[in-house]
Amino acid sequence: MNINDKTDDEILEIAHPMWDDLIKYSNKGQYGKFIRKFSYNLLLGLNEVELGKQFAHSELSRNLVEERDFLGLIRRGEHVTALYRVRHKKREGEWLGRMVLGYEKGEVKIFAASIF
Repeated sequence: MNINDKTDDEILEIAHPMWDDLIKYSNKGQYGKFIRKFSYNLLLGLNEVELGKQFAHSELSRNLVEERDFLGLIRRGEHVTALYRVRHKKREGEWLGRMVLGYEKGEVKIFAASIF
């Protein structure tokens, strides 16, 4: 299966709720729920100590505005990247949110996620 065989609308029906969950669980500091849709290879590559520190100490990752502005999709190979404009509850400015989706064992999983 290749996620790029789906239409933009079909991808967004999957991507938006997954992104919303990442923001919600990041804000709550709920690490287990935050990573629940991550691909196996992404989980293997995570430094759980560093990620735990980020959840505990990062003002950016704990105060994100839930409302999102979808910017677009980038399709490449067997993955699609969804891009979002992200705002912060306490800091002025905007950040770029990125989430890479693809199939793993017949299910759509997150292969990368970041805010910069």
